[in-house]
Amino acid sequence: MLYTFIRNSGNRKTGPLPVTYNLRDTCPPGCALYRAGCYGEDFHTRMSWDKVPQRGAPVQQLAGHIQSLPPGQVWRFAVVGDLPGKGEAVDAHALGLIVKANRGRRGFTYTHKHQPEALKWVKHANSWGFTINLSADNAGHADQLAATGAGPVAAVVPMDTPKVSHTPAGRLIVICEAQTREEITCESCGNFEPWCSRSDRDFIVGFRAHGSKAKQTDKLARKIIPILKG
Repeated sequence: MLYTFIRNSGNRKTGPLPVTYNLRDTCPPGCALYRAGCYGEDFHTRMSWDKVPQRGAPVQQLAGHIQSLPPGQVWRFAVVGDLPGKGEAVDAHALGLIVKANRGRRGFTYTHKHQPEALKWVKHANSWGFTINLSADNAGHADQLAATGAGPVAAVVPMDTPKVSHTPAGRLIVICEAQTREEITCESCGNFEPWCSRSDRDFIVGFRAHGSKAKQTDKLARKIIPILKG
């Protein structure tokens, strides 16, 4: 498994944070955006993603880069790609090395790996200070993921969603600051305490459908999965 580590990202959305790009085969086919509307397929992001097999390094080297970051440094794992492991699987050993290297730093990421075994490792990582947001396809799905207790939730929402809204079960959704304030990036979000790096936050971060296939993603976000009772 290979990872491209960039110490100062040139990505306009993230700001100059350290970031990684992960291999495509870490993406679970169960993700609703798998090869069907993922922002990672936008031109410039795709160019960097396509180079990971040639430029990437093994997880041991990545762990060294993480450990070299100053205490308290915010950084983002997987601008594209997902947690270590192919498809729906999580490579617990590799994830453990990343979590250990992150101690004292504020790494965060997102995952579409929602199988019970994956959620177990997500919960462990969050408890050890590496924030993994569970990625939901819509507000109903966000309720289902939040109910697992494995970690904080981020959800795709329709393009016209107001800044503050709620899931079908009444959970608070707040739109990503970078989408409501032009000057904000992942780095400066939350007064430089990025929402998505806070595993203990009491709200779901909403991402309005965006990217070159925003209309396709918007259609997906408008589907509300029924909440099961009992």
